[in-house]
Amino acid sequence: MGKSAGKPASPRRPFPARSKYGAKKTEIDGIIFDSKKEAERWLFLRGREAAGEINCLERQLSFVFTHNHVKICTYRCDFAYFDLIEKRRVYEDVKGFRTPLYRLKLKMLHAFYPMVLLREV
Repeated sequence: MGKSAGKPASPRRPFPARSKYGAKKTEIDGIIFDSKKEAERWLFLRGREAAGEINCLERQLSFVFTHNHVKICTYRCDFAYFDLIEKRRVYEDVKGFRTPLYRLKLKMLHAFYPMVLLREV
């Protein structure tokens, strides 16, 4: 007799899809972030904005890479803001793991937008 003889098959429990790099989506104020680290950074930046250190805080700002009017790809940073202390626009990417695609897009960002200050957090 087989293993399952006399026993009902146990129902499979659906598990949420796990991120390739272990990041867990996190919701804060109705906003879903790709990782807990990114959500924590959002709270930190909101605190800096409330303290008057930064303003114009934005999420998911896109940079389009084109050549001869043909779109190659898009890079999207996690956060952008104006730092009132440094007196400059800052773009941030919260990184847990630097993938080969991310490294390529970072090189393209520096080539296409050399004046952009990107900080990895």
